[in-house]
Amino acid sequence: MDNAHALVVGIANYQNINQLPNTILQDAQDIYNLLIDPEYCSYSPERVQLLLDTKATKAALTEALANLAQQSNKDSTVLIYISSHGGQIEKGAYQGEYLLPVDTNLTSGGSLLAQTAISGDQFTEALRAIPARKLVVVFDCCHAGGIGQPKDVDGSTLKEGLPEKYYDSLTQGRGRVILASSRSSEKSYVLRDAENSLFTQHLLAGLKGGAIGSGGVIRILDLFNYLQPRVTSDQANQHPILKAEIEDNFPIARYLGGKAETPMPLTLPSDDYEYDVFISYQARGEDKHWVRQALLPYLESQGLKVYLDIRFRLGVPIITSMERAIERSRYTVLVLSPAYLQSSYAQFENLVSQNLGLEESQYRLIPIVREECTPRLGLRMLRLPCLDMTDEDEFETNIERLVYQLWQPPSGRNG
Repeated sequence: MDNAHALVVGIANYQNINQLPNTILQDAQDIYNLLIDPEYCSYSPERVQLLLDTKATKAALTEALANLAQQSNKDSTVLIYISSHGGQIEKGAYQGEYLLPVDTNLTSGGSLLAQTAISGDQFTEALRAIPARKLVVVFDCCHAGGIGQPKDVDGSTLKEGLPEKYYDSLTQGRGRVILASSRSSEKSYVLRDAENSLFTQHLLAGLKGGAIGSGGVIRILDLFNYLQPRVTSDQANQHPILKAEIEDNFPIARYLGGKAETPMPLTLPSDDYEYDVFISYQARGEDKHWVRQALLPYLESQGLKVYLDIRFRLGVPIITSMERAIERSRYTVLVLSPAYLQSSYAQFENLVSQNLGLEESQYRLIPIVREECTPRLGLRMLRLPCLDMTDEDEFETNIERLVYQLWQPPSGRNG
């Protein structure tokens, strides 16, 4: 992470609006400490800025974002963590979304809010100015407690929290990931006697080695796949969400300082699935040879139960067998190639897998690329990054990541 930059913001003690628990300050401080720790994330301290409470004014935040734009380049990794109030005005002259710095003022309604807060358009433009193609913005902004309302009402009503369409707008541009602590209709919880908010607690744990670290790095989607189910398991009314416009699952931090890789879990998930994975592929030519001679033996050598077309029951319609295979398997792996995209049977398996995942609100579909091709629109719309098995330099790392994911329970969709 020699070219990694970060901005960490925590605001609890607002000057003019309702305050948040001081846990928010602990969250930001702990994220900062972990990022610069050489035994963990290993960011250079000179490239990580921490703004807490009185230092997190609108002017300071604007300057910090401008500095990230000046100091980073297209090959940089940039992480922005914000734990604070966020809000939206749903109608009127000042309609829009706002991040609320410590000096935000509501005493004269929407007009003063617009002057002292950071609007969605302003924040979007600040992110667009950052040239990095690996940019992650983490929001822990929808905390219980309320913001407070203008005393001199001008028709503007500030609603707590940020809508998901706001996060969508921020992903515009190559290599953008937005990670939020909860859905727009939910609160972000701080459990009783906890040192950190629930979301940041699991974010910290993932960065400390809980998330997979193949190749000595933690990648952004692997981090989300670690924390999302754990947050929801601890609090059923909180669902972290991820919005992304990325071409690959890029590294966000070193894994244990880059000195180690993730050990394989000791046991598979305890659930009702008969198989760990069903492989959907074109059962002819090079695809057939690669799946049966390379992929299948490797997965089985790692203790995984694999369902393949050669194991379909005789006398049963092939479409029925495909449906059963997908339903009975924890994951479906799509082996993408030009030949796969031309196969009607493969496309049927693809569609069934996509629809089942949507119905169950779970990520159960894992696309991998055996040969360069462009997936069809339905798969691209899911925004699932594909494991690239065409690059020999990345093959070993990606096959390890595949196996590790197959050992995990499926994570929930962002809804």
